[in-house]
Amino acid sequence: MKWAFFGTPELSVLALEEMASLNCRPDIVVCNPDTPVGRKQLITPPPTKVWAETNGIAVFQPASLKHETELTPLTKEDWDFFVVFAYGKIMPEWLINLPKYGTINAHPSLLPKLRGASPIRSTLLHDLSAAGVTIIEMDAELDHGPILTQLPVTLETPIPGRDLDTMLARICGDLLVHVMQEIMAKKVTPRAQPHEDATFCTKITKDMAELAIDPHQLPTGDEALTVYKKICAFDGWPEAFFIHQNQRVKIKRATLTPTGTLEITHVTPEGKSEIAFTQYLSVLAAREV
Repeated sequence: MKWAFFGTPELSVLALEEMASLNCRPDIVVCNPDTPVGRKQLITPPPTKVWAETNGIAVFQPASLKHETELTPLTKEDWDFFVVFAYGKIMPEWLINLPKYGTINAHPSLLPKLRGASPIRSTLLHDLSAAGVTIIEMDAELDHGPILTQLPVTLETPIPGRDLDTMLARICGDLLVHVMQEIMAKKVTPRAQPHEDATFCTKITKDMAELAIDPHQLPTGDEALTVYKKICAFDGWPEAFFIHQNQRVKIKRATLTPTGTLEITHVTPEGKSEIAFTQYLSVLAAREV
């Protein structure tokens, strides 16, 4: 197969690693341009670019996909597939249709549930029943194309977002390899999504991660579950936090006890290093005496 991979963040790297473990490597990786990162605004390459260069694979970083004349690395070759996973740009229909077997997209939810920008973290926030992976044949609409295969993942309770990222990204990589092989062997039949059942998710923002909790009296019952979902959903970024005594405190690790009480184990107070929550409470007690 001759194929191009479209993807930008670390999530895409996890899928690429899984595909490479199955002896399936792209001929080129297409990702977003390098961007300034952090307080010092250092120009930083996307994770997929780093992975591709480390593995001797060509990289293409178009600023836009609007103009065909600017996409020569894609248009000058005959491709079997384009594969898209967490790319970050809308692809025009002519580009989607360019490869011999079309363009396939891995989406980490059970489409048509949770179409949009944040399916993994929105699964934890809103709908555990949406957990899974769908491979679709891309069309011009967002997460709308016919389903090629699906694999549900059972989540009895929320798990940390980075753990679910890793699990679903690796499943994406595995399914993509098998779907490409099945398409070439004419062993897969696309089926239309039940569009009337579609749900949607939006981009995760920093302000969504604030929690209204009292560190001296952590929530129980339904409230504890709601808070724990947010802690899991915002794991890694933007990280759930609460404000106490005019100080922002990030929650690094937490659990939900069998009796339904939120239990915070580690936090990072504003301007400080990560500490045990019990230590944080001791510091608070000393201040309040």
